[in-house]
Amino acid sequence: MLTKTFGTWLLAIAISSSLYLPGAVSQDSAPLDTSTFDQNVRPQDDLFLWVNGTWLKETDIPDDKSNYGSFGQLADLSESRIQELIEEIAKGKHEKGSNEQKVGDFYNSFMNESLANEKSWTPIAKELEAIDAIESKQALFEHWATLGVNGVGSPAGLYVSQDAKNSTEYIVHLTQSGLTLPDRDYYLKDDDKSSDARAALTEYIETLFTLTDIDEPKTSSAEILDFETELAKVTWARVELRDANKRYNKYDAEQLKKMTPSFDWTPFFLKSEIEDQATVIVNTPSFFEGFQDVADETNLDVMKLYTKFRVIDAFADYLSEDYVNAYFELHDKQLGGVPSQKPRWKKAVASVAGAGGGSFGALGEVVGELYVGKYFKPDAKAKMDLLVKNLLASFGSSIDDLAWMTDETKSKAKEKLSKIKTKIGYPTKWRDYSKLTVEPDDLVGNIMRSNRVEHHRNVDKLGKPIDREEWGMTPQTVNAYYNPTKNEIVFPAAILQPPFFSLDAPAPLNYGGIGAVIGHEISHAFDDQGSKYDGDGNLKNWWTESDGTAFQALKDSLIAQYEVYEPLPGKTVDGNLTLGENIADLSGLSIAYKAMNLELAGQGPIEVAGWNQDQLFFVGWSRVWQRKYRDAEMLKRLLTDSHSPSQYRANGPVTNIDAFYKAFDLKEGDRLFKPESDRIKIW
Repeated sequence: MLTKTFGTWLLAIAISSSLYLPGAVSQDSAPLDTSTFDQNVRPQDDLFLWVNGTWLKETDIPDDKSNYGSFGQLADLSESRIQELIEEIAKGKHEKGSNEQKVGDFYNSFMNESLANEKSWTPIAKELEAIDAIESKQALFEHWATLGVNGVGSPAGLYVSQDAKNSTEYIVHLTQSGLTLPDRDYYLKDDDKSSDARAALTEYIETLFTLTDIDEPKTSSAEILDFETELAKVTWARVELRDANKRYNKYDAEQLKKMTPSFDWTPFFLKSEIEDQATVIVNTPSFFEGFQDVADETNLDVMKLYTKFRVIDAFADYLSEDYVNAYFELHDKQLGGVPSQKPRWKKAVASVAGAGGGSFGALGEVVGELYVGKYFKPDAKAKMDLLVKNLLASFGSSIDDLAWMTDETKSKAKEKLSKIKTKIGYPTKWRDYSKLTVEPDDLVGNIMRSNRVEHHRNVDKLGKPIDREEWGMTPQTVNAYYNPTKNEIVFPAAILQPPFFSLDAPAPLNYGGIGAVIGHEISHAFDDQGSKYDGDGNLKNWWTESDGTAFQALKDSLIAQYEVYEPLPGKTVDGNLTLGENIADLSGLSIAYKAMNLELAGQGPIEVAGWNQDQLFFVGWSRVWQRKYRDAEMLKRLLTDSHSPSQYRANGPVTNIDAFYKAFDLKEGDRLFKPESDRIKIW
């Protein structure tokens, strides 16, 4: 995931819930559904539980999910719509090489479980044989590049993205990778959860090797765990990895040679199908220096066993049932607390069309074009244009009003704001899949060929102009993002519908929902990392020293606020890891409130069933974060997720917003009350 995340460098919001109120179709008479509310909780004490408490008590997380909320419900709707589109195509016969043939045959190849069981692990046999033939660590290092083209991870992560200090050019990036468990802490901490995860990993490796007829699986699993543990010791922590300046390290060939004297990068790049590059960006130099030492001290046979495991793990979910079950036991059940596997059709849909926060799938934009044609209303785009216009205007006036920022930096901030590009709904140019070959009886081959096509799509950018029309998410994704090197905010079609947005909803609900999402993404341009980039997407300091100091003091206050939140006993939110998202939540909600008032200026007050517009706004905000987590998933997110848990995303920002205090008449002694002097106002 690190390679993909930093390859596109998307600061995604990972929306997770609903603001839709059934029947809310007019601004003055629609009823407000309060069936999700817990009337035993006061909004002054816990806005999240007041709005969502009954839903939380009465709703079970589906057996095939690690967490669930209104976002999950909307994602389920998108998934079922996509299933319908794909299965209709899969029923027919289509011309070989057409997009329809590729979609249908890819889906059918996944759904043919009996064929997968018959083939067992033979689809990856040649990959494992190739590893057996390797006779040196340099040859193995080069083979990692070949495997990377096919979608198999190794310690040497590689991708192509914009040069953060010259955003008009693409450049190769190298980054740490190679761990199976979600975070380095799983290998290094001695608590029970981490110990259980390591035990589950060794059991998983042993199971895979037994199924694949690899000798001494128990001994091998222990050796592989030891190798990954040594990698974990030199792996950067996620907080450190967030730092855009620390990640920017431009190396030439001579510097690469000094970084890893035992490994030659030139053939590695050639095996990655990249022509000779004068310079590359090394995100994590000390990791590669540490990896050099780990590799020097590790037997070649152990590194080959590790590589075999990486291959099997990469394709286990596409092999026979026993591999699929083993994969589920570690990755979903142990690490996410999920009791049951997803139905095969859901995995097939995800494989073809993408899933989650930003996965593209093999043919994501082919399906996306069909999705948009059937489900996206042009009127929604027009309404979004107005919302974005109001949010940008409100952000600009908010900059003018900042007491802590000098005029010099305000001018630079407004210049950056004026250059933000907005993308709404779907791309103006769809991806070309003509180079992808899909066979109806070759699932693993289809996966590998798709991985190769996407790898080539990425590396073929080198030497070409920046593709300003490229999207980092499919239209059917329920999410949004900000990209700092392009200085753009992007809102896929699937989020522009109830529960987040409705053409018929009262304005306060839309502003509390999608308006705050828009504000969130705009605010990422000015969070602790986005603020390091100028309006042209270059990593360049545009702050005066005094403003930088004032901003740091505000960030420190927000870090301290979130670090006291304890979603699991003894497990608290990491205020540094979540800082960027917490800034965006606070600033986005503040700006959305201001933008709502801009749109409604001169109109009479809005009421829905006795609720005034400010109360509706904050109800809409809280419903956005309606979500439940399994404990194992929550633990994983506390270690790996740059977003705070949903209850704190609902409650944390409002404690700093004066309008919330007025809307619900907060007083000293209320749990969400802060003295006015302690309220944090950033943007």
